[in-house]
Amino acid sequence: MKTCTQPGCDQLVSKPEHQLCLEHWKANKPKPATSTNQPPPLPQQTSQSLPSKAKVASSLPESSASPKLVKATEISKKLGIHINKVNPILAELGWLTKDQNGWIPTSQGVALGAVQQTFSQDNKKYVSWSESILTNNILIETIARFKGSDSTQQNLSEKSDEADFRKRFPADYRTTDGHLVRSKAEMLIDNQLYYMGIVHSYERKLPIQEKMYCDFYLPVGNVYIEYWGYEDSPDYAARKRVKQELYRKYNFNLIELSDKHINNLDDHLPALLLKFGIAVS
Repeated sequence: MKTCTQPGCDQLVSKPEHQLCLEHWKANKPKPATSTNQPPPLPQQTSQSLPSKAKVASSLPESSASPKLVKATEISKKLGIHINKVNPILAELGWLTKDQNGWIPTSQGVALGAVQQTFSQDNKKYVSWSESILTNNILIETIARFKGSDSTQQNLSEKSDEADFRKRFPADYRTTDGHLVRSKAEMLIDNQLYYMGIVHSYERKLPIQEKMYCDFYLPVGNVYIEYWGYEDSPDYAARKRVKQELYRKYNFNLIELSDKHINNLDDHLPALLLKFGIAVS
């Protein structure tokens, strides 16, 4: 067996074909090149440095709980009204509208928590409501009036402008369909609506918190009609401004009539109705 060729070493090589002993072979063995692109090792995390579940949870954004939704059936049971009357009443308040595919919430309805939904069986549309609708004063008053137990209109405070107006202008004019109205012009408007076959009510309370009544309300199209007939009265002019502001505030569909319309009502009224999609044959 040969000895190591390293000067001064007399150790035997480990194998006949080797030139160096094992010790000098290891010392002279080339080291593998190390990559300079490797990322530095991550620092070890101790149990103290790991975030607790509570800390992780607290760092996440809190998800707000979705409000509970109720359907027409639940509104019917809670407020004591027939199921078939719920959506028509909500539509009369201007919170719903209907097309060929079902019920759709209006912008007012959405503001009150209405959510558009669809039946999976036939894709018909329906509306669910925030549970807060069950305590909505406007809806409760409207249903009470529908049941015939509401005396709000008759029991207005004698100090209110509305009550004062009613005293000064009593409803003494009887229309063709039996309504008692407060002026000859209102009688002509009522009769014209009747002749055109448009269902209407007289002096319906607006579906708002404020105590205000329209002159006429048309369920089809949710349209309100106001006749401004006492322009020379400062008190009436002030009342007119208040009512106009309320109509703008709640974005109600409004037709405003004056004496110039009354003189040719059969021409003016159909054209004004058509703007809200109400066609008169």
